Amino acid sequence: MGESSKDKKNIEIEDKLGSDVKSKSEPSIEEQLKTSEEKLLRVLADSENQRRRFEKEVKDAFEFGGFNFAKEILVLLDNLHRAKKSILDDEVLKKSKEFDKFVKNLEIIEKDLISIFEKNKIIKINCLNEKFDPNFHQAMLEIEDEKTSPGTIVQEIQSGYMFSDRLLRPSLVGISKKKDEKTTKKT
Repeated sequence: MGESSKDKKNIEIEDKLGSDVKSKSEPSIEEQLKTSEEKLLRVLADSENQRRRFEKEVKDAFEFGGFNFAKEILVLLDNLHRAKKSILDDEVLKKSKEFDKFVKNLEIIEKDLISIFEKNKIIKINCLNEKFDPNFHQAMLEIEDEKTSPGTIVQEIQSGYMFSDRLLRPSLVGISKKKDEKTTKKT
């Protein structure tokens, strides 16, 4: 039997609907290729970013791996300075005939330690007579001083150090300030 024109139309409509459904459910080869290219570009960008992060982490680990050790070893230099000052202030020890030799040996140890620090990029922050900078200094006290401008460092309580371009330890300092008008008028 022959197909009626209605049946042919229904078949044609079904074919069209079927191809529309196919095109909506299955992307064309070009669309698949474009999607794959986009995914590949994203993956390549991610891997490049990850490589850069890894290189930076390796560089930082190499440059700043000893940061905590450097911070801890500063205590040794501080104690050496305190011992030297204590010995220089001791009147009984000053009378000893070996006093100068002992102080000279302490100074040699101090110079060697500072030299080792400098070779390893641990540099002392010079701060006396400089303007106070909270990025490198920690103010511990204010000292009334009319001779210097306010905010100038007039006393170093503890030396600060840089480790390469990072702050290892801030300088503990005393900064100048103008005399209070209240205390000046009362005296």
